[in-house]
Amino acid sequence: MKSYEHDGIDLEDGKTGKSGDKPIQRKIHNRALLSGLAYCISSCSMILVNKFVLSSYNFNAGIFLMLYQNFVSVIIVVGLSLMGLITTEPLTLRLMKVWFPVNVIFVGMLITSMFSLKYINVAMVTVLKNVTNVITAVGEMYLFNKQHDNRVWAALFLMIISAVSGGITDLSFNAVGYAWQIANCFLTASYSLTLRKTMDTAKQVTQSGNLNEFSMVLLNNTLSLPLGLLLSFSFNEMDYLYQTPLLRLPSFWMVMTLSGLLGLAISFTSMWFLHQTGATTYSLVGSLNKIPLSIAGIVLFNVPTSLQNSASILFGLVAGVVFARDKMREKS
Repeated sequence: MKSYEHDGIDLEDGKTGKSGDKPIQRKIHNRALLSGLAYCISSCSMILVNKFVLSSYNFNAGIFLMLYQNFVSVIIVVGLSLMGLITTEPLTLRLMKVWFPVNVIFVGMLITSMFSLKYINVAMVTVLKNVTNVITAVGEMYLFNKQHDNRVWAALFLMIISAVSGGITDLSFNAVGYAWQIANCFLTASYSLTLRKTMDTAKQVTQSGNLNEFSMVLLNNTLSLPLGLLLSFSFNEMDYLYQTPLLRLPSFWMVMTLSGLLGLAISFTSMWFLHQTGATTYSLVGSLNKIPLSIAGIVLFNVPTSLQNSASILFGLVAGVVFARDKMREKS
C-alpha cells in the first residue's frame, strides 16, 4: 500500500517536494500528530470503558451493551448524512442481502469480545488477540494461496508462545473468558478473510458503484440491531435488564453512551489518521498502541500479576510490533 498523496505532498514522510516550504511541512506534521493522538485515545478508551461497564459495574448484559452502542452509531451516522457532512449509500434490500452473512460474523465478533472482556484483564485480551493474526495468515495461505516469508512466520510463532505462556502465568485465569476470546479470534479472522470479497460484491449493487467507510459503519450497525435484539432475548438478558437497578442510574447511561460514541470515534479517527499519514505509520502505531493500553488496563483495574505474566505480556506486545514491521516489509 502506497503513501497517500495530495497536491504533490507526500503525507507519509511530510515532504512537500518544494524546498523552503517549512510552514506547510510543519502543518502536515501537526495534523498527523493530532490525528494519531485522536486515534490512539479513542481506541484505548473504547476498550477501557467497555471493561469498566462490564466489570466495575458488573453489568451482565454484554449483548445489550453492543446493541446500544450500535444504535448510538446509527443515530449519529444518519444525522451526519442528513446534514450533508458525510456521504452514505442507500441501504437497499439487495445490498443488505449481500452484506448479511458478513454481518452475522461481525455481530458474533463483537459479542464474544464483550464476553471475554468481562472475565479477562485488558492486557491478556490484547495479547490473546494476536492469535487472530495467526489464524488469518493460515486462512490466507489455504484460501487465497498467499505465501508469507519466514520472518512473518517467526513473528507469528512468537505470538503463540506469548499467548500460551501468558495464559499459564495468568493469576486471574478464567476458562470461560479464555474460551470466549478464542472464539473471538476465529470470528475476527473470518470477518477479515470474508470482508474483501463481500465488499467487492456489495459495490456492484450500490448506486454509486462504491462503498465507503461511513456506508459500511451504517450497514454493519443497522443490520446488527435486529440480530442483536434476537440474541439478547435468547440469552435471557431482558429479564436481567428488567431487574437490574443499573438502568435507573443516569451515570450508567452516560458511560454506556460514551462507549457508543468512542466506538464511532474509532472509525472516524482511523480514517483521518490513515489519510494524514499512510498505511505504514497506521499499522505501526496500531501495534505500539497496545503497550500503553495493556499498562493502563493493569493499573486502572488493579489486576494481580507476576513477573512471569508481565514478561509474557510484554513479549506478546513486542511480537505484535515485529509482526507489523515484517508484514510491511513483505508487502514492499
